[in-house]
Order: sequence, then C-alpha cells, then structure tokens
Amino acid sequence: MEEVEIIEGCRLPVLRKNQENEDEWPLAEVLSVRDLPRTPLYYVHYIDFNKRLDEWVTPDRLDMKKLQFPKKEARTPPKNGLPGSGPGSPERDVSASAPSRGKTLPAPFLLVCGKQKLITFFVSWKNGSTRRLIPPQPGRKRKTCGGTDEDSQDSSDGIPSAPRMTGSLVSDRSHDDIVTRMKNIDCIELGRHRLKPWYFSPYPQELTGLPILYLCEYCLQYLKSLKCLQRHLTKCNLRHPPGNEIYRKGTISFFEIDGRKNKTYSQNLCLLAKCFLDHKTLYYDTDPFLFYVMTEYDSKGFHIVGYFSKEKESTEDYNVACILTLPPYQRRGYGKLLIEFSYELSKVEGKTGTPEKPLSDLGLLSYRSYWTQTILEILMNLKPENGERPQITINEISEITSVKKEDVISTLQYLNLINYYKGQYILTLSEDIVEGHERAMQKRHLRIDSKGLHFTPKDWSKRGKW
Repeated sequence: MEEVEIIEGCRLPVLRKNQENEDEWPLAEVLSVRDLPRTPLYYVHYIDFNKRLDEWVTPDRLDMKKLQFPKKEARTPPKNGLPGSGPGSPERDVSASAPSRGKTLPAPFLLVCGKQKLITFFVSWKNGSTRRLIPPQPGRKRKTCGGTDEDSQDSSDGIPSAPRMTGSLVSDRSHDDIVTRMKNIDCIELGRHRLKPWYFSPYPQELTGLPILYLCEYCLQYLKSLKCLQRHLTKCNLRHPPGNEIYRKGTISFFEIDGRKNKTYSQNLCLLAKCFLDHKTLYYDTDPFLFYVMTEYDSKGFHIVGYFSKEKESTEDYNVACILTLPPYQRRGYGKLLIEFSYELSKVEGKTGTPEKPLSDLGLLSYRSYWTQTILEILMNLKPENGERPQITINEISEITSVKKEDVISTLQYLNLINYYKGQYILTLSEDIVEGHERAMQKRHLRIDSKGLHFTPKDWSKRGKW
C-alpha cells in the first residue's frame, strides 16, 4: 500500500490530552512539516481551539483514515513580493469601521422589587440620549468567553468589529501568513520563571532556534545563552523598570514608562507581550504610548508581574491599549488589579475610559468580571432616601467608576438583570446574584488604594509630538 504524504494545509483528527487528562481526537490543520532523520514532526492547529494549544506532534498521534487534503484556491500575489504584512509592518487595515451597534433607551427605567427578596432602586438615563437599552430575552443562553461570539466581541457591547486605524497593537487577520501562525520560541527564562510562549513573536531570527531564550528581568533585553545573561547582569544597573514609580502599597508597585523616552525597554516589553497576545499586531513605534508596569518587590529588586499600555492621546476614550498578566501570576487577582489601576488613573484624569478592542478571550473574562463586581458593589451600597427606593442614573454609575456608559449597559445586559415590567425597564438583583457577588469580593484580596497613587496627568495635546 502506497504511503500517503501529509502536506501543509491537510486536516485530520489528532490525539491530544484535554484538561481532564483524557484522550480526545479534535480535527486539526497541519501548518508545517519538519523532516527529521528518525521521524517527521507536524505542527498542528486544533480547529475551534485557541492557538496557544498549537503544538508539534509525532505521526503516531495522527488519524490517517480521515485525512483531508487542502482544496486548491486562487491566491492573489503578495504585495512587494512579501507574504502579507507581518508583525512590525507599518501597514494598517484601512477598511471602514462598522456602523455603531448601539441601541436607544426610550425612557428612564425603574428597578423594582417582586415578591422574592430583591434589592430595589431607581435608575434613569440622565440626559436625552437616543441610545436604547434592549434587555436580553429570558432564558436565552450566552456563549462562554471561549466561544467565537465572545472572541469577536458580541454585538451587545456596541463595538465595531472592524479594526481601527489608531492604537499600539491592532488586530489584522487578513495579513496572517504561515510564519506568524506558528510559535517560534520554545521557552523563555525570565528571572526565576520559565515561560512557555503561546504565540508567535518577532524576535530576531537567529534566536528562534534556541532551546531557551534568556531575558533580563529588569531591562527585558534578550540574550542567547545563560553565560551572556550573567555577563549582562554585571553591567545592567537597573533593578526596576525605567520611568517613574507612581504607586506603591506593600510589595506592589507601578511604574509609568514613556514610550519615547524609554524606547528600547518599551519595544522589548512589546516583544515579550506578543508571546502571549495573539489578537494583536506589533508595531515598533512606541512614541505615542505610555506603559504602566506592575511589579512585585523583594530583596533582589522589582520583578515584572504584568503591564498595560495606553495612548497618550486617545480620541475614542481608550484607557488601555494592551494589557497582560504574565502566566506565572495569572489566576491570582493581578489581572483585575491592573484593570482597577487603569480606571484609577482615569478617575484622576476626570475621564471615563474603555479598553481598546478586540480583547483576548482571557482579557474579556477579566474585564467582564471587573465591571460586574464594580457595578454591583455600587448598586448594593445604595441607601434609601426619605423612605423611598434609592435612585441612581447610568451617568452617575459611569462617573463614580470611570467605566464608560456603553460598558455599564453591556454588563447589565450580559448579567441578564434587565427585565420589562409594567411598561418599564427594571433591574432585579436576586439572592443568588447578591450571594455570588459577596463570595467573589471575599476572594478579592488585592485592591488599589488611592492613597498610594502619586500621579499627575499631563496634557499631551500641548506637548507637540509627545
């Protein structure tokens, strides 16, 4: 029997271990073939799974009985002889933004109590806005954040799905090529941690074949060997990120870094971040951006935990361009702390803010959780006045939290708190919602203390070219 050759683009079931360590055979696409002396290796992407699960597999994990060969497609010639516009390219998608999907609110809506034990108060739209709030249908199931609906930002968020033409890292699926779809770094050593990258990052080509890429945890300079790192550490004077320390409480500090003044550090930070952010394209012009790096302090220095970046001047009220908690610190409350800090800066600036879209699946989870806890915290602390139900407006919630009104509304819709009752829109907080919120807040030990913040906002519009 003639042996079938597997080529790039083929699809077939591949054996993988799931979270319960059980065998499963999801459909996968072969992205690359590596011919080795003993046995070939195949780099596969599991269809409908996140790209961070892509991996090299051996032939014994392939189900050859269900092999599908790629269909022939007419391909347009690449621009300038290059296969698309990869990371680092100055090109941007100039497609027009999708029309706004916002809805109009016809009248103030009342939050009242039914026969169950519910928290009640009055909420109204303060101005005569034409945005309508349409409550979700009762019993309608929402897709989880791992689904395609959430990855592309569902329409209830009122956010155009088309890429925007400003921002540090912009989604650009149309320019994907085979090189940028594959992880190119096997392992990164950063201080006491070894990190397994999830996605492609455009580090220099000569470093991508190394078993371990070494980074200085203070300046983030990349080096090819442990010996080079040790030699670098004798010369590197940094023991914390460059820039100004604007917040400290306990062992947690935040440093503000100007992308123009500290260009090399900012670019190295973006290269590291790209290893764990798939939905963004990297640009090397860091001048228009500020980077806020969160660190943990010990006797050896300030160790990077995560960061977020923001535009110095945002015409669309974005208070975050990119946000990342490094994998060793995930699921420990640091992501929510980064988000809370970004809104704390917005409060000092006297603005409302929103993160740049699209968010990653993990980013969307963190923001939804933060918005939920922040809004419920305000609603549950409202007190009745003159024997009447407490009253608050959407604008007031937005002003108190610095969360943009559209995000307040989308969160209430996502929680399915909005119902139609006797000709009015109402919000009902059941015992389950209240108890769930109280449990979540008990687990949330890390909070931003505004007393520890020493930050003076700058008017970048008066500073020429930043």
